[in-house]
Amino acid sequence: MSDPQPPTPRDFSLLQLLPNILTVTAICAGLSAIRFGVQGNYVLAVQLIVAACVLDGVDGHLARLLKSDSKMGAELDSLADFVNFGVAPPLVLYFWALQDMRSAGWLAVLFFAICCVLRLARFNVASREPQAADPRVPPAYFTGIPSPAGALLVLLPMSVSFAFANGPLLPDIAVCLHMGVIGLLMISRVPTWSIKALRIHRAQVPYVTLGIVLLAAALLTFAWITLVILCFAYIATVVWTLIAGLPTPPRKDS
Repeated sequence: MSDPQPPTPRDFSLLQLLPNILTVTAICAGLSAIRFGVQGNYVLAVQLIVAACVLDGVDGHLARLLKSDSKMGAELDSLADFVNFGVAPPLVLYFWALQDMRSAGWLAVLFFAICCVLRLARFNVASREPQAADPRVPPAYFTGIPSPAGALLVLLPMSVSFAFANGPLLPDIAVCLHMGVIGLLMISRVPTWSIKALRIHRAQVPYVTLGIVLLAAALLTFAWITLVILCFAYIATVVWTLIAGLPTPPRKDS
């Protein structure tokens, strides 16, 4: 009798590979944003970073929906987040407004990138070891600003400029300080609301769907103004959380 064949690795359908394909596509968008930033095509650079944010919000949900999430996918997603949200945005901002103060501008870029990688490292540890998460922050909230939101907020001076002017509206030093503040918010212990915890009542689904469609239409028609409004709305939620406070969940004994 012949020996039984060793078990073969589980085969994946092409559909199950789609989440990782989207993640790699997001990395390509982030790297391309750097290229177009170097070339001076800042509008396209910011658009590619926004596209990377959208892809980042889709790939994880799609992986769980298709039951194709894996450790490799999680690592790939984390690396993509650093490239797309920790490296590309500050570099594009540097090429756009900080060329005249190279040293201080570059320090701001390094500061933001390091804050982003520290934020991602803390998130990864908390995801793998739930006991390492801050017990004062409810499950429906992030600890600190997530990296995609940080990327959009740090690019806010560019979005405002594209919406209302043809050049930087803030002095160079203000742009550097803005980059530093957003970096600090990413590694802070400030609780920020997570859309992943949002639950919609069945009766509200049509209205929410209509709202999402209108938002998508606004982004396509009035892209920069809509993006600016979304950024300020997000800032308002963070400020409201700080003012209203959060209930502290009881600490569980080990």
